Amino acid sequence: MAFLAHSVALSPATLAAFSIAFLSSGASLRVKTSFTLPLGNLGLPIVGLFAIKVIRKVLTTEDVSVLLLVNPITEMANVLSTEKKIVVVSALVEGSSIRAIERMTGVHRDTIMRLGVRMGEGCQKIMDEKLRGLKCGTVEVDEVWGFIGMKQKTANRRNADPTQGDVWTWVALDADTKLVPAFAVGDRTQMMADAFIEDLASRLTNRVQLSSDALPAYRSAVERAFGSDVDYGSILKTFSSKELNEARRYSPAEIIKVEREVVSGSPDVKRISTSYVEKQNHTLRMHCRRLSRLTNAFSKKIENFKAAIALHYCYYNFVKMHKTIRCTPAMAAGVVSSPWTVADLVGMIEG
Repeated sequence: MAFLAHSVALSPATLAAFSIAFLSSGASLRVKTSFTLPLGNLGLPIVGLFAIKVIRKVLTTEDVSVLLLVNPITEMANVLSTEKKIVVVSALVEGSSIRAIERMTGVHRDTIMRLGVRMGEGCQKIMDEKLRGLKCGTVEVDEVWGFIGMKQKTANRRNADPTQGDVWTWVALDADTKLVPAFAVGDRTQMMADAFIEDLASRLTNRVQLSSDALPAYRSAVERAFGSDVDYGSILKTFSSKELNEARRYSPAEIIKVEREVVSGSPDVKRISTSYVEKQNHTLRMHCRRLSRLTNAFSKKIENFKAAIALHYCYYNFVKMHKTIRCTPAMAAGVVSSPWTVADLVGMIEG
């Protein structure tokens, strides 16, 4: 049997697959006949195991000698056009799932994932550079629960990898400009609280009023990062124990008592609140598919989760118009003078 492959039509990977299939067929080298395998206008490269299976099926007799391709297939570059990237990223930041975007755009889900990770990493760098020297007035902090791979109780039962299980997104929000000056992704420990509050403090240039919930980790973290240069208060909400015992899983229990406590400095007690940042948590869950409740959407890798969170907050700060302030939070905070677009983000990161 003889074997002929058009050198222009086949990529090196395809040639290697053809060779393996040919040598493993066990046929003789005697030339007898030839045939043509038409591929029409599919425009799809034959690579890897698919090519091996095709050739194994075709080269099973001694009568086959020459394989020609009617339409030469050139190796496709793994590069999306800028327009396609903009469409994909726009869908990601609006809360569409990976597979939904794949169906809408025709871009493979792995390509979408890689693009999302690159965009998230790039957005993290942009915010690290731009969100400095901020003059925020009233800052609220909170944490948002999520999970990687599986929930913590399942991870404990299965002795899963340490990266699997619950993950917390720590968020700071300026109540006046609606800017998110700092965020962090990790566990819900004192060490993580220290790192988050220290990062927040490093971005501010003036004394602020800071509000948090009653999580104990905040107190020592704020004292370590701000010292006495902060007006800090915490809020404690007491919920109805009757409704909690009724296992109301998806409806919030009734708040029966709210206590505001001055922790340090001289905060305005009336403005000790976490209402704005809790509303922002809702925005995060609506725009980041991995945090949508009551769905099967979740991250399998912590790196992908961090990238998705960074992409969301960069979009939220610089691109999304806030109805209350009628501009982007970055414009309200004086970070930029005009709103950005998704095309701007893609150009800065992928340009």
